[in-house]
Amino acid sequence: MPNPTPKWKPETKSALVRRMLARKAGADLIALQKATGWQPHSVRAALSSLRKAGYKIDRLPPDTNGGTATYKITAKPAAT
Repeated sequence: MPNPTPKWKPETKSALVRRMLARKAGADLIALQKATGWQPHSVRAALSSLRKAGYKIDRLPPDTNGGTATYKITAKPAAT
């Protein structure tokens, strides 16, 4: 008997990055790495790709000494 096709599609890693960055608190590089399994340079490349696609991503300074910067989507691409 054939397996039924799932009614949902698994979330892509790029979509996961977008969702994490869209949260009110944003996400830091380490959290994005852990969620995707990507190396730091791959996460930064994904951020660059989102910027090229029209997303505005702000880099917020660390909250504490020794903390890491947080990235957050502050504007989505304009509809064309």
